[in-house]
Amino acid sequence: MFKNKIKVLIVDDSAVVRQSLAEIIQSDPDLEVMGTASDPYLAAKKISNEVPDVITLDIEMPRMDGLTFLRKIMSQHPIPVVIISSLTAKGTETGIRALEYGALEIITKPQMSSSEFIHESRIRICEAIKGAAHARVKRKTLALTIHVEPKYTADAVLPPVQKHSMIKTTEIVVAIGASTGGTEALTDFLKDLPSDSPGIVIVQHMPEKFTTSFAQRLNEICKITVKEAANGDSVIRGRALIAPGNFHTLLKRSGARYYVEVMQGPFVNRHRPSVDVLFRSTAKYAGANSIGIIMTGMGDDGARGLLEMKEAGAKTIAQDEKSCIVFGMPKEAIKLNAANKILPLNKIAPYLLSITK
Repeated sequence: MFKNKIKVLIVDDSAVVRQSLAEIIQSDPDLEVMGTASDPYLAAKKISNEVPDVITLDIEMPRMDGLTFLRKIMSQHPIPVVIISSLTAKGTETGIRALEYGALEIITKPQMSSSEFIHESRIRICEAIKGAAHARVKRKTLALTIHVEPKYTADAVLPPVQKHSMIKTTEIVVAIGASTGGTEALTDFLKDLPSDSPGIVIVQHMPEKFTTSFAQRLNEICKITVKEAANGDSVIRGRALIAPGNFHTLLKRSGARYYVEVMQGPFVNRHRPSVDVLFRSTAKYAGANSIGIIMTGMGDDGARGLLEMKEAGAKTIAQDEKSCIVFGMPKEAIKLNAANKILPLNKIAPYLLSITK
């Protein structure tokens, strides 16, 4: 538990949603609802009286939309923001812009469809708020880390890697994991890669549908092809596959061909997709033919998987503290001695290219 509770301001035009979010947030002993607001103007008044640690923000609201409010916050008085919104096709594009404007996470609004969904929503919302509270936003200089105990490990999806020799191939597979701050980090990283880069598989903690828009946006600005992973997609040079939200994505191999398997399954380290699941499958099927990269993010998802990759002969890289929005996942990997290299974000792509030529 934290020394002081994290104060949260809920901004949403729906009274039902405000009440549901308040109940979810209050159920966590580390969180406290500072107040609620039905639109950004009321939120601004509350902020003028007391500054919250984190704001949860809807996108579509009366009088002023959430995107405009977000831009005002980040330009005038930066406060960590978590977007909690319904996932419509139109909303996903707006949500991607919200990440570009400074929002740290996007979470699906909780729905009363099943007790399992409500429980998973509670986990996602509370962990996202905690991560946001300790993230770097503009003009902040200190990033703290929260260690999150896993709900399940990668054992829940696939068995541990058996030590065996992996046949060396000429093709290299790059597996990447990221969370809070990862959309910006991945954008900067992928934009620096040439069109003939090694095949890449990425897990970025993000809800369903948003991964589709995120992949499309990256595909428009990168030299390589970027797409949301579909079951059976080949991992080939010049292409990056992004795990779809709410689905684990595993690397598999058939002869000399690498491909991905997209599947459901339990949360691993409180996430689906999980970086540990991708990294373990990469250790198992690619071994020394792979490179693992762990980037900015809260918690420890991917730390053990990166160690498994290293033990299987892969080269492994962790993003350094200074360039991380949240130095959680890389820090946990470094503590396990899972990273061969610790590099600032702008040095990762050049290093990758230097060792794969």
